[in-house]
Amino acid sequence: MTAAMVILGTIGWFVVLSGQPAMDVVFWRCVFGGVTLLIICAAMGLLRRAITLRLAALAALGGVAIVVNWLLLFKSYSLASISIATAVYNTQPFMLVCFGAVFFSERLTAAKLIWLGIAFSGMLLIVQEKPDTGQYAAYVGTDYFTGILMALGAAFFWAVAAIVTKKLAGTPPHLIALIQVGVGMAMLAPFADLTALPDDAGAWCALIVIGVVHTGIMYILMYSAIQKLPTHLQGSLSFIYPVVAILVDFLVFGQRLHAAQLAGAAAILIAAAGMNLGWSPWRSKPA
Repeated sequence: MTAAMVILGTIGWFVVLSGQPAMDVVFWRCVFGGVTLLIICAAMGLLRRAITLRLAALAALGGVAIVVNWLLLFKSYSLASISIATAVYNTQPFMLVCFGAVFFSERLTAAKLIWLGIAFSGMLLIVQEKPDTGQYAAYVGTDYFTGILMALGAAFFWAVAAIVTKKLAGTPPHLIALIQVGVGMAMLAPFADLTALPDDAGAWCALIVIGVVHTGIMYILMYSAIQKLPTHLQGSLSFIYPVVAILVDFLVFGQRLHAAQLAGAAAILIAAAGMNLGWSPWRSKPA
């Protein structure tokens, strides 16, 4: 799980290195990730497994959501920076809580509302202060608020994919991932610019790494970990991802966050941890 989260934390670096529009990056991620997952599924004998039309349709619906999630997240990197986009993207648990309350009549407890309020306060701190641009102007972009909205949209569609995946209990996750990237290829093929392919080896290497390592290998590591780890430990280790992303943004691109942005990112991550791990915002009374 640690390896999977470290890999995931570096994806923004390779998206920027590729120098390609978000649409093309996601298309090639689906292509190279699909080839990797196809080989893995074949080696595991999963391609011989029968899957009903209903399950295939649900997996395809999840694929649409996950591809839109990737598109929005990758685009948000160039508008709000990798650090800020990743911090905002980690509002995913709150999207799931809202879905649970609206569609599954799950009760919103006082603790959940407090964590939600802390995360919202973190969002306000981030929104009010734009990052320094300077020599990184081309990387950070100018439409900061739009980038934040895109990262929030990415979190929303991730939550949609998570809800759909819950309906696929019992289906091998590697097979679900293969269907999802297959849907992504079909969705994006008409829109990807296949007439202006990258003309340097560095861009192709970045795209291949995103597909093979950040998709195929990362999925295998993460799903293998999920089968072996208790839920609370999975939740704890998942926060390696935003920490690595923020460090990469600082070390590779020199992106320095203001104090208010750091406080906002920390508030979101702490609130998400509290939500994921079931922390209580107040001390329990002694028995």
